[in-house]
Amino acid sequence: MRCLAYELENRGLHVQRELPVSIDYFGIHLDGGFRVDLLINNQVILELKSVEDIKPVHKKQLLTYLRLMDKRVGWLLNFNVDLMKNGITRIANGVKD
Repeated sequence: MRCLAYELENRGLHVQRELPVSIDYFGIHLDGGFRVDLLINNQVILELKSVEDIKPVHKKQLLTYLRLMDKRVGWLLNFNVDLMKNGITRIANGVKD
C-alpha cells in the first residue's frame, strides 16, 4: 500500500492511506468503524486485495465505503493475478453492474 501511495503521490495526486470512515447510526456518530485503504484526491477510493477471486462481499464492502463517504467511484485492485488488468474492478455508487 505504501509503494502504491508513493507512486501516486509522485505523479501529483493527493493520497490518504487507511482513512477512517465514520458512521451515523440513528443520530449517533461512530468513529472508525471502517478504514478505506486509499482515498485519491478526495474523490476515488482504492480498495486493495490479494485474493484468489474478487467475491461479491468485496464489491459490497467498497460500495458501502462509497455510500458512507458520499463518493461516486471506487476501484478494487486484486494483486493476486498474473496480469494486473485482470485484477481491476470498478464500482460506481448508484450504478448497477
